[in-house]
Amino acid sequence: MIVLGSTGSIGVNALYIAKRYNLNVDVLVAGRNYKLLNKQIKEHNPRVVVVADRATKQKIEHDRVYAGEDEIVRVIKDSSSRFVINALVGFLGLAPTVAALTSGKKVALANKESLVAAGAFIDTSNIIPIDSEHFGLWYLLQDKPISSMVITASGGAFRDWDISRLKTATFEDTQKHPNWSMGQKITIDSATMVNKLFELLEARWLFGKGSYDAVIETRSIIHAVINFVDGSSTAHIAHTDMKLPIAYAILGKVDENILPHVDLTEIGNLEFRKIEKDRYPVWQIKEELLKKPKLGVVVNAANEAAIKKFIDKKIAFTDISKEIVECFYEYEGIVINSIDDVFEADKIIREKLCG
Repeated sequence: MIVLGSTGSIGVNALYIAKRYNLNVDVLVAGRNYKLLNKQIKEHNPRVVVVADRATKQKIEHDRVYAGEDEIVRVIKDSSSRFVINALVGFLGLAPTVAALTSGKKVALANKESLVAAGAFIDTSNIIPIDSEHFGLWYLLQDKPISSMVITASGGAFRDWDISRLKTATFEDTQKHPNWSMGQKITIDSATMVNKLFELLEARWLFGKGSYDAVIETRSIIHAVINFVDGSSTAHIAHTDMKLPIAYAILGKVDENILPHVDLTEIGNLEFRKIEKDRYPVWQIKEELLKKPKLGVVVNAANEAAIKKFIDKKIAFTDISKEIVECFYEYEGIVINSIDDVFEADKIIREKLCG
């Protein structure tokens, strides 16, 4: 397999499954965490390694190391592996997804931005979702008429804050997730609820047109719910551990225990909350975005640009959502008819917001 983002949590779990089932790892792609990458190289002996830049390249203990975004695409095309795990973060992950699919490979996808920005131009028949929410929906699907699909959200770092405090929230505050530790960007996306907005758009591309929504479930034990036309509902309940969806993506089926079962008596109580627009202002564009899903590239570019400005202390936390919403309405008439239009739109939005 090819593992993109091998030093992140999803990549680490993918390599755990590879080792458990004695699977070959052909390519490892990572950013700048050279210490962990060198350990992975010793354990899995990949044929090729790609890192973020030349400075990191000099620290990698391998005789075939490349650096830069273009090299990721090249090694994917050159690899004889038929399976790619894409756990890259951000718009950076789109070109590798396209390269893998056009090379006839299957993609276990955790890179949200691929479908958010370019879902209209991606063949999802060769994509296997490994986000816990989409895996949950896939796991629950039956041959019955569906009324709606619902995914859950943790609520992020500020779910219990007084709303008046949000303007003064710092970057360090955004990283204090109530349930787990994740990367910088996705933790900010969780705090703004952009992460869940993206997952709804992903679900629309993965499972087709329909009714999609999200609710906050504070324990992060229920990942997805399907409501059937007959009035019944079914939920996917599991500990939050990416090994389970990754195992299904790689193996096709799983006939042995991957995770311990959830003991409901230990959980005790579950709490559900609505996603309120005053706390999560991006939620006001949810329905329009699902009706005009090609505008995902606008929302994604605006989000990444705004996050950069927030980290650089140029805007307040609350300005992230404000800039996304303003950008969405300003560019809602933009024409996106091809994958080239996606890359061009992304460039236009970033230049507008960041100069």
